[in-house]
Amino acid sequence: MQMRQMKFRAGMLAAAAAFALGTVGLGASSATLTGTVSDSMCGAKHMMKDGAACARACVNKGADYALVVKDKVYTLKADDALKAELAKLAGKSATVAGDEDGTTITVSSVIAAK
Repeated sequence: MQMRQMKFRAGMLAAAAAFALGTVGLGASSATLTGTVSDSMCGAKHMMKDGAACARACVNKGADYALVVKDKVYTLKADDALKAELAKLAGKSATVAGDEDGTTITVSSVIAAK
């Protein structure tokens, strides 16, 4: 009986490990989206009249930059160099590329939209 329990446990551990390894890369997928650069606090509706200034102010207070695409708001996670580019494009249309995981994009590049 004890040998049978050990085999069962070993089988369960092997199945769990296979499942974990198989799902590691399933969360994020590559995406390229075009929308308006905003901030995660205000999203599509800014508290200030000047949306660009509002986005920069909110980011300075700890919010992330965001990309508003139609009625969806994506939070943008970016390094300092990309944040500087996002700051220049605040309130404007931009194309953002990166890894999308739900409503969060880890930004790999950002350019002004044409």
